[in-house]
Amino acid sequence: MLLSLNWLREFVPFTGTDEELADRLTMLGLEVEEVIRPFAHLDNVVVGHVVECERHPEADKLSVCKVDVGEGEALPIVCGAPNVAKGQKVPVAKVGAELPGGMTIKKAKLRGQVSMGMICAEDEIGLGDSHAGIMVLDEALAVGTPLVDALGLDHTVLDVSITPNRGDCLSVLGIAREVAMAFGLPLTMPEARVAEVAEPAAELVRIVIDDPALCPLYQARILRGVKIGPSPAWMRYRLIAVGLRPISNIVDVTNYILMELGQPLHAFDRTLLEGGEIRVAAAEEGAKFTTLDGQERTLLGTDLLIRDAVKPVALAGVMGGANTEMNDASTEVLLECAVFNPPTIRKTARRLGLHSEASYRFERGVDQGGSPFAMERAASLMAALAGGEVLSGVVKAEPRPWENLTLRFRMGRCTSLLGIDLGVEFCRTTLEGLGCVVDATDPEDWKVVAPSHRLDLEREVDLFEEVARVYGMDRIEAVLPRVPKSLDAIALVDRRFDFSMRIKHWARGIGLRESINYSFVGHEDLDFFNLPKENRVSVMNPLSEEQNVLRTALAPSMLQNVRTNVGQGANRLRLFEFSKVFWADAQSETTVTEPSRIALLVYGRRDPERWPWPKEESAGYADVKGMVEHLLMSLELPGAEYRLRDGHPYLAPCVEVVLDDEVVGEIGRVKAEIADHYNARREVWIAEMDADALREWHEGLVPGFSPLAKFPAIKRDITFVAPATLSAGKLLAAIREVDEPLMEQVALVDCYEPEGGETRNLTVRLTYRHPERTLKDKDVEKRHAHIVKMVLDALPVRV
Repeated sequence: MLLSLNWLREFVPFTGTDEELADRLTMLGLEVEEVIRPFAHLDNVVVGHVVECERHPEADKLSVCKVDVGEGEALPIVCGAPNVAKGQKVPVAKVGAELPGGMTIKKAKLRGQVSMGMICAEDEIGLGDSHAGIMVLDEALAVGTPLVDALGLDHTVLDVSITPNRGDCLSVLGIAREVAMAFGLPLTMPEARVAEVAEPAAELVRIVIDDPALCPLYQARILRGVKIGPSPAWMRYRLIAVGLRPISNIVDVTNYILMELGQPLHAFDRTLLEGGEIRVAAAEEGAKFTTLDGQERTLLGTDLLIRDAVKPVALAGVMGGANTEMNDASTEVLLECAVFNPPTIRKTARRLGLHSEASYRFERGVDQGGSPFAMERAASLMAALAGGEVLSGVVKAEPRPWENLTLRFRMGRCTSLLGIDLGVEFCRTTLEGLGCVVDATDPEDWKVVAPSHRLDLEREVDLFEEVARVYGMDRIEAVLPRVPKSLDAIALVDRRFDFSMRIKHWARGIGLRESINYSFVGHEDLDFFNLPKENRVSVMNPLSEEQNVLRTALAPSMLQNVRTNVGQGANRLRLFEFSKVFWADAQSETTVTEPSRIALLVYGRRDPERWPWPKEESAGYADVKGMVEHLLMSLELPGAEYRLRDGHPYLAPCVEVVLDDEVVGEIGRVKAEIADHYNARREVWIAEMDADALREWHEGLVPGFSPLAKFPAIKRDITFVAPATLSAGKLLAAIREVDEPLMEQVALVDCYEPEGGETRNLTVRLTYRHPERTLKDKDVEKRHAHIVKMVLDALPVRV
């Protein structure tokens, strides 16, 4: 919202500095983002007096002038405008002035005549579109006066950021209310006196509203005998200052009221309306309508239209129609002032990409109670600026009359919530300053009637927020609240969040970097990974074709991370992501299932560059499997099985991670053609685990206790010569199956594979311990030999 300070001072007599006003508004929640000087380009433009004007001796279309700019000697200026004449007061851009469009005024010679400035037309100094001739000023203006001061232009405009709930502040009046309340100043409303003729407007048009929920109020006035032309300079300059382009007197009035009072209006050429009827109704599905910008729009049944008896004439709250717009020949006006349903306007504006100043306000809600005043103000300005007559009466349909909301205000509860006693007098004065009507008959429980322009005041706490906002949130001391906890509160802990944080701490602890990705990918990505199509969830309004579906696995996003990092020169990646995937599920309440997944990815060198041993060894299956085993160990879930799986969509080889016959994850190498597509120069190994299953397994554990060992252990290493096809897991499982109570632990400590051989040497360490006494070597030897014999009988191995 661009706020003209000159305009603001017409409502409140604020005499402070721009900085004081900006600071106070910001602390009230209306953040001032920028202080703008809209006419800074006129800093070196002054009022000049043409004291001489003669034809250029060498050019018929040029004039050689001498112009007094209040600096003693008159300046010689060559001017090409046909209307320049002696005795005129004109705007003069002096040497050094920088005008719109990048033009810088310099000393020059034109056809042999020295020129020390430029006499300007409206468009050359950004005050209009006219270039028919120079701009001739009022003869009463003092020579040498800066043009900004001479024309009463705005020195300062504030760019105020308005939060979505404060639609009432999208106007000069709205911010003036805040300033009046904050500084204790009186608020002066503009005049709205309408002189009517006897003929009643109701005989020329009637209003029909099909659905009161979409349009609670529609009212109109009719003007006759208007003359379309440019607006007066004061209105044009004010609109320019707040970023609007002047068009004509009638249209400019609607824009002026929009910025002044926050009420969007629309002016129809009444002679182009047919049948003497205005109907507010939903559009027909697929209907076509051409808006003021000349674009044909295809409408939906959820769009709201304004129609006459024959055709649609406006897209309600968004933009008028090209078939009834005001033009130079228009002589009659039907002035529309309405209130529309905010969600309806928002959906239409966003779908069609038609974000206008009007739709911006309708989306946030306009003041239904203040709409009649806005229409009267507009009608009076139109009559004054365009002539004509205002027909008697307002044509109005209000199926849902406005009723102000009555709220409670309890001082005790206000003090309790804010943590500070603001005092009865301060609260009452503040609420009344905001426009509320306070009934304090019961001193402990006030009745507060919210004004019609404050649509955000819906509950008692909204009033508490208002008094705190005016008092100053920065003045309320920050005190940590006392939060009592009991053992019962443990059951209320968000276990899903706690589990996710535990996994993330674990991953960062082993040196992985967290990857955070959008949940959106492209159908092409999922197709490339050979993922099934039947369980995908497509995005109805995707940001792009590369983000038109919710991901069903984390791998596509992780490979995008590989592409990005490799493109930046990374040659070693250790990444993880804990996030959700999305599967279509007709049985779900939302039609989508959102399971949580954990992805671990390794790529490139096994060890960092500074590592002393071989640097060119690439990470592989052992690395990512080790991470998975470490994860399961940290969750106290040992005993997982690892089974080869054939026919995986994007992993080859692929190993399933199994807990008690439940598959909880997969480990594997990304297929070469997929890895190449993502610019990977080495193998990419990835594990994707079912986080929900791991959490359920972890939460299902029953804590146990075993006493600490009191006696020393005896360890024995043994090397088995096994076929290359025999997994180490099967060997360890065979050892554990032997019923030997003194065997405490079994671990694989080494694996040697002779080059070109068909066997490999697996070295296993067995740990023995007695719970009640110290073991001797002879106690272990017999048991150890028994275990080795059982393994040799069970597996094709030798020692």
